[in-house]
Order: sequence, then structure tokens, then C-alpha cells
Amino acid sequence: MNYKAKFTIIAILILTPMTTISASGDRNSLIPRLMEQPGIVEAQFLFEKASFRSCHASTIVETQDNFISSYFAGTDEGNNDVGIWISIKPKDSSTWLQPVEVADGIQFNSIPTNKQVRHPCWNPVLFQADNGRHLLFYKVGPKPANWWGMLIVSNNQGKTWSEPQRLPEGILGPVRAKPVKLPDGTLLCGSSTENKGWRVHMEITPDLGKTWSRTEALNNGKDFPVIQPTILTYPDGKLQILCRSRGNLRQSWSTDGGKTWSPLVLSILPNPSAGIDAVTLKNGRQLLVYNHSTKGRDQLNVAVSTDGKNWKAALKLEDENTIGGKRAYGAYPAAIQASDGLVHITYTWRREKINYVVIDPSRLELRDMPDGKWPK
Repeated sequence: MNYKAKFTIIAILILTPMTTISASGDRNSLIPRLMEQPGIVEAQFLFEKASFRSCHASTIVETQDNFISSYFAGTDEGNNDVGIWISIKPKDSSTWLQPVEVADGIQFNSIPTNKQVRHPCWNPVLFQADNGRHLLFYKVGPKPANWWGMLIVSNNQGKTWSEPQRLPEGILGPVRAKPVKLPDGTLLCGSSTENKGWRVHMEITPDLGKTWSRTEALNNGKDFPVIQPTILTYPDGKLQILCRSRGNLRQSWSTDGGKTWSPLVLSILPNPSAGIDAVTLKNGRQLLVYNHSTKGRDQLNVAVSTDGKNWKAALKLEDENTIGGKRAYGAYPAAIQASDGLVHITYTWRREKINYVVIDPSRLELRDMPDGKWPK
């Protein structure tokens, strides 16, 4: 599709509200006992029906007037028709607008016939710059082992987006979780590769994606494979990453702005090889959204910490069964703390929809997790 034509369609569709009535008969998208937990403010799906069959790997950002969520969607993960879609929720509205596709994986093979080829898209990541510009990073390629980084930009709160640009060779951008702006203004992006085992590295851009540098891999990909780091910050300048792994989350620390990192070690928290996200709250506490399990994604949890090492149980967002009596599947969360002080979370619901949950961190009732075990 011609990108200018696509952007015109976006501007039209973005004005079309979408009713969000869940299978429970109202807009609550959490089963009642989870909806009643202290701290839960709101829960609803971004959409009930869409033109795609499957969606995954959401991200969320706040603009002056809206919330924007992006995700990849199509017939199924890895299929060539999978593109990057967005949903927008105006702050003066209680519902999300109709999903719109903003990028696809169409490439032109210049050798020998300039033939058009479409590849699947993966893992969008949104970021708002101080100047109000919104960056949308994503990946394109047949599979994670050989995908490449892409970037589109919006200057009008997601109404239209620039034509896509390919990131430099060897740069993927933030691979799953949002980047963090360092005190000197540079963006620190947690990234990883899967072509020589699962290996984590960090990427840095001082000018919103124009130029880049990167660290070496923090692990060899064999002894303890890890990917998809999320970044936490501390008042003394120390940084922490938590990484997706098999069995338990892995963690590492930096004291020099992300240039060098301590050896990756086990966290006390379990992980069934599933994506995570964390956010440093305005009061200095760390909030993590993750699957508290070593075996599956049928429960999705929220934990809170003051030091990034000792965690307390806060919430369950999914737990074995979900809306409509279906088996739960909650995965690949994204979390931000907005200007209203609330934490806004999106995550994959059964690969069919994206769920949106808002929590008030000041109302959470925290419980101890002895030896990393979720309390009954």
C-alpha cells in the first residue's frame, strides 16, 4: 500500500470510536475476583473484533491528549501478512478507537527485478521524546534470527507516521521493552539477538535514532540464554536490567550509564521464557509485570520492589481462567506510569486481543514472597 494513502486512511479511521464490551457483559476484561483486587482501576480490551486473527507484543505510550498502544497483528505470528498496528485512546474518552495498520514488512528486492517482497513484522516499541515526537521501533524479517530494525516517527500524536527507515546494520533498536532516557539525554535501549544463541546487548542513541552505538553481548548465548531486557533506574545513577530466560529471570547492573554491566545472575523470580516489562515509579519503587511461573503463561503477575532484588506480590492480572471461562493466556506486558500517577499496562490476551489494565500503585497491598514463591 502507498504510505501516503495509508496515512490518509489512518486520519479517517482514527476519528472512529470503537465500542469495547467484553464477554462478561461490561467493559471489565478481568474476571471478577481479579477485578476486585486493591489497586485495580480499570480493565478493558483495546478492541472486541478486528480485521486480523492474531495479535501480540504490545507497547504503550502517553501523549499530551492520548494513549497509544501498538502491537503486531495478522493471521499468525511469523506470517508475511503480519504488520504493525496501533490503537489510540483519547484521554477524554472511555474507549479505544478502531485499530489501524501503520507499517508493514514490504521490501523491494532490487536484484534483479525490483520485485516486491513482504516479510512479517515483530515487536513494536513506542517512545515519546521531550519534543513531543513519538518514535515507533519495530523489527522486520522472516524470523527473529535474521530480522532487522526499523523506525517510523509521528509528530502529531500518532495520527500520521513517517515513511519507515531501516536502522544501521547490527542495530535492532529496543527489542521488546521501552528505552530509558539517561540524564545526558541519550536513549538506552535493551536489545538482544537470537542468531548465535540468545544474547543480550545494549544500544545507545544520542539523537533519537539518527546515530547509534552498542555494547558487546553480555552473555555467550550458551551457558544461560537470555533475551529482551527491561531497564530499571535508581537515584544514584545505577541501572538494572531484568531479562527473559528459562526458569528464572536473569539480572545485571551498571554504574556507568549502561556502557558496562556486571555478570548476569539469577533473580529470585521465575520465568517461563516469556516477555516482561518493568517501570521505575516516581516514588523510586520498581514495578514489574511478568509471568510468575516456570511452565506457562496462564498467570500474569505484578510485583513491586524497592531495591530490584527483593520483591513483594502485588496483583494477579490473569490466573488459569479468564473472561468467558476460557483458559488464561496473558503475556508480553508493557507498562508505563502516566502523568496521572497511574500505571497503564497492556498485554497479549490469548493471542486474540490486547488487554488494557490501569492500576493505582498507591493502593496496592503488598505481600511477602518467601523464596520467590507467590503467596496463596
